[in-house]
Amino acid sequence: MFKIIINGQKIETTENKNLLDFLRDDMDFTAVKNGCGEGACGACMVLVDGKPFRACVLTTEKVNNKNVFTVEGLNEYERDVFAYTFSDEGAVQCGFCIPGMVVSAKGLFLRTLNPTRDEVKAALRGNICRCTGYVKIEKAILESARIFREGIEVPKVECKGFVGENTVRIDAKDKTLGKGKYAEDIKVPGMVYGGAVRTQHPRALIKNIDISEAEKLDGVIGILTAKDVPGYRNIGHLSFISDWDALIAEGEITRYMGDALVLIAAKDKRTLKKAKALVKVEYEILEPITDPEKALEEGAPKIHEKGNLLFKQVLKRGDAEKAIESAKYKVTNIYTTPYTEHAYLEPESATAIPKENGIKIITSSQSIYDEQREIARLLGMELSKVEVESTYVGGGFGGKEDMSVQHHAALLAWKFKVPVQVTLGRQESLVVSTKRHPMKIEMTTACDENGILLGMKAKIISDTGAYSSLGGPVLQRACTHAAGPYNYHNIDIEGISVYTNNPIGGAFRGFGVTQSAFATESNLNKLAEMVGISPFDIRYRNAIEPGMTLPNGQIADAGTGLKETLLAVKDVYENNKLVGIACAFKNAGIGVGLPDVGRCILSIEKGKVHLRTSAACIGQGVGTIAMQMVCETTGLNPKDIVVETPSTLRTPNSGTTTASRQTVFTGEATKVAAKKLKERLMESSLKELEGEEFIGEYSGVTDPMNSEKKNPESHVAYGYATQVVILGEDGKIKKVVAAHDVGKAINPKNVEGQIEGGVVMGLGYALTEDLKIDNGVIKSKFGTLGLFRSTDVPEIESIIIEKNTEELAYGAKGVGEIVVIPTAPAVQGAYYKYDGKFRTSLPLKETAYKK
Repeated sequence: MFKIIINGQKIETTENKNLLDFLRDDMDFTAVKNGCGEGACGACMVLVDGKPFRACVLTTEKVNNKNVFTVEGLNEYERDVFAYTFSDEGAVQCGFCIPGMVVSAKGLFLRTLNPTRDEVKAALRGNICRCTGYVKIEKAILESARIFREGIEVPKVECKGFVGENTVRIDAKDKTLGKGKYAEDIKVPGMVYGGAVRTQHPRALIKNIDISEAEKLDGVIGILTAKDVPGYRNIGHLSFISDWDALIAEGEITRYMGDALVLIAAKDKRTLKKAKALVKVEYEILEPITDPEKALEEGAPKIHEKGNLLFKQVLKRGDAEKAIESAKYKVTNIYTTPYTEHAYLEPESATAIPKENGIKIITSSQSIYDEQREIARLLGMELSKVEVESTYVGGGFGGKEDMSVQHHAALLAWKFKVPVQVTLGRQESLVVSTKRHPMKIEMTTACDENGILLGMKAKIISDTGAYSSLGGPVLQRACTHAAGPYNYHNIDIEGISVYTNNPIGGAFRGFGVTQSAFATESNLNKLAEMVGISPFDIRYRNAIEPGMTLPNGQIADAGTGLKETLLAVKDVYENNKLVGIACAFKNAGIGVGLPDVGRCILSIEKGKVHLRTSAACIGQGVGTIAMQMVCETTGLNPKDIVVETPSTLRTPNSGTTTASRQTVFTGEATKVAAKKLKERLMESSLKELEGEEFIGEYSGVTDPMNSEKKNPESHVAYGYATQVVILGEDGKIKKVVAAHDVGKAINPKNVEGQIEGGVVMGLGYALTEDLKIDNGVIKSKFGTLGLFRSTDVPEIESIIIEKNTEELAYGAKGVGEIVVIPTAPAVQGAYYKYDGKFRTSLPLKETAYKK
């Protein structure tokens, strides 16, 4: 018998069980989050006799006769303090890590209520945040300490919700206190657990699958293989490709280590684990194809029936060959960028519930309508019979655009007529999930004697891995942005995306531009050196201005603010010695002639305005932004508005949370609906409008790739940025200054949080993040990915440039992706000044961070 005091309550149990599972499954303390299960992330942080520990590495036996504290154990005053400070400071984004942060703060406060910033950083060393960059979390903890220290009354925050105001996020309090529900927190009566048996080899012929022993195991509900799929086995985020097999059948060849062979439903997690181990698979092991260039060689085995070339993109304007040949200075380099893991704190999870004539899926998603379409395809159902509802999303960054567990949960639930929850373990998530595409980029850039850019030529090879995912669009963005935000018009860019047996490349914050911008901006540093001018000067002389034409042919609009971002960092660049600088631009919206629509419904119900949109919040705060759009347009108070969670039954299709589009597209759609509501409010009260609905829609009209127009409009808007990285004499980063043209900051504190989080993610990409893959097999664990922790983060200064006067979305351009793009090349430039070594691969080698 083990006796544990949990949040003051005496608990007895005879079972020696993992403490995280005991707290979540047996005691329903779901504020303790299951992030990695290996003691690396801190999402499950608890206090044991006042000291912080990760619950996932403890057992009930180890805490016998001890006091265990979780966020649920905070007293009322403590809850009020933490809810206020984390909300007011803008410390909450996806929120998955925040309860663990609060626990670490509580542990710190038991030692001191007057901590220094360094002591706060040290206290958070065991907690990873992938969204915020830690800056605002540290501020919230310091402010909490002050309030506790002085014993003052917690301030009451009242927000009008207008555009430009630091409106408190609608979800901040619930996320801080662990009350908000994420996908794995869902519990349904009669629910069982599902999972997949996956291939042991990236490329192998499946000769035989024997499930007989697993079927005999007591507690196994049922087992499925490829032959049990009632609809189409092949699904995909892009419906016109649909090349990702939900299950691999006997007689077929696996394509990567994430391929599923068998699905199992069992009464509990332990039985599921045992059943998986009892499945026997006979393989004929084949040599995996892991080099994209070799995959294109004549005679190479075909990973897909159509061959190994997924997509080719060619962009030509002007005469690049002639411009380069006649240029005074030219530089050619070959750059390589690596796979990068999204490392969102919440592993993939979904619960599927069978209904009389269909299925309901509760999940964390970047687009419930994409999931509805793919699940309907797999099950052979009409769309209307598949209902999808989203919980809070514990980070995404693009990695939750593709199916991972939702379709498997749905198939199991539909076949066995029982609610099924499928959750990936962290290592399984690393294997299954998509990554940032590794690319090899050969680039030549040329300029005249004054540093004026004349032309560039590039060849980009992108490894899309086993399935297409968004390999084509990612390559397109890498190509369309490869010439940078500069005023020259001779470009020759060829990109190819290639299938291999490696992990799948998918959408990832920056969407291909992180890769090509590293090459573009690094080449500029070399050219500046040849000309004899500074890296700042070469960028300023060529920076795009309103009315000028971008290399892709689009005319820069009046809100273009690249030069303003450069001027904002000019002094800090020129007054420091060991500095690097880089610029970037990034589209808002899908663009390139593809349909792109934001939608919103405002319905009046019981005297409140229900804001209904399927736009997924993955940490960027789109629900709060949409609410501000309504408040600004109508003058209503935030208290009058209910922001609903995405549901295919209640919320219209607002498109995927991708391409920095939701603030612009769904924001504008919300504004359109709010204008209609405003007109009615001029003559009626909310009470009098009961039952009415106001519908808003915005469609971005753009021109297709390689349009014959002289000046095609590829995207409805672009954001611009300049970042400066300052090194200390020890080679460590002292400070990053990030100036971003965001059009209009709907919520400035929210924008700062996006910038800070993007900068830290960019620093990891530049310096420490290195996903180890050997012959198609991932060798890294979550704890060895090289993610930046609180103690690694330098000072970050955010500068928000607001220039855009367009009416579209009150001038907002979207900022979620661009924030990560300039960081790595700015770091490259700083190290070039530091030691004279011109580095062409990421993560950068021979630095203070990576020897």
